[in-house]
Amino acid sequence: MNKFTSKFATRIEGFREFRQARGFNPDTHIPNLLRFDKFCAEHYSDIWRLLPEIVHGWLDNEAEENPCMLNNRASTIRQFGLYLCAMEEDAYVIPEKYNTNKSAFVPHNFSDEELTALFKAIDRLPEDKIEPFLHVIIPVMLRLAYTCGLRPRESRIILCENINLKTGVIQVITTKKNKDRLVVMSDDMRKLCVRYDDKRVLFANDSQYFFPSLNGEPFTSVKIQTALKKAWATAVCSKNCPIPPNIRVYDLRHRFVSARLNLWLDEGRDLRAMLPYLREYLGHQSLNETEYYVHILPENLSKSPAVDWDKFSTMFPEVTV
Repeated sequence: MNKFTSKFATRIEGFREFRQARGFNPDTHIPNLLRFDKFCAEHYSDIWRLLPEIVHGWLDNEAEENPCMLNNRASTIRQFGLYLCAMEEDAYVIPEKYNTNKSAFVPHNFSDEELTALFKAIDRLPEDKIEPFLHVIIPVMLRLAYTCGLRPRESRIILCENINLKTGVIQVITTKKNKDRLVVMSDDMRKLCVRYDDKRVLFANDSQYFFPSLNGEPFTSVKIQTALKKAWATAVCSKNCPIPPNIRVYDLRHRFVSARLNLWLDEGRDLRAMLPYLREYLGHQSLNETEYYVHILPENLSKSPAVDWDKFSTMFPEVTV
């Protein structure tokens, strides 16, 4: 059954098949296109042509999202527009340099106290009515994301065949820009995954995913983010924090990087020499992506005399996201 219902449904499916034929992951843009399709079905149910007001109307409708996500949606609708033009349709293509004109989301860098309180709250999440085993999965998934510096999606879609519980090696696949890589769990994390795997056999059925939802597929990002925020609300309430900082699953990756850089500084390592290793571990395409994390380090680290910031600025100009 076609998941799309708007006047663009058939062409969205064609776009997916076109990407697959060219060797790209056909599902990369699907979450965005589902939202676009729903928007069109509700607001432009009789219009089949991709008009500027439809494109900008959809993006404006999503405007409360952080700029990175909004720019991601703009990229999706641009690619779809280019596909329609290639099919000789008169379609609007959003400019390549489309800008949300919003400042970038500033990641929250957890303190040791906050991180401890957060994971205690995660361990105490109640059973979810829709996903009855979510409270078993979440503590392991988020710890894995943090301790291995994984992107949120990378932790959600790990296949059983790609995680070696004997060696602790994880093959991270279908990552950003198709840059596959290997990461290694700590021994404590590996043992936790082994204990989780003993429980997993009770509810996973034949799912190929290490962290399966009830239907055997990976969890949605919204489901995991909601669980994290619920635990965070409990954690900050215990500290009587009147206005808790906004957090995302991605912030666990930021914390991993900050902790690693802190450790290297404590060991007297040259960060310029170590960044290429960090780039490979994180799955970045370029050093500029990795250097971004240096620019958002906590104040006590950014002022460290062990870092020659003038040399960093020369090597890697400051990046914006």
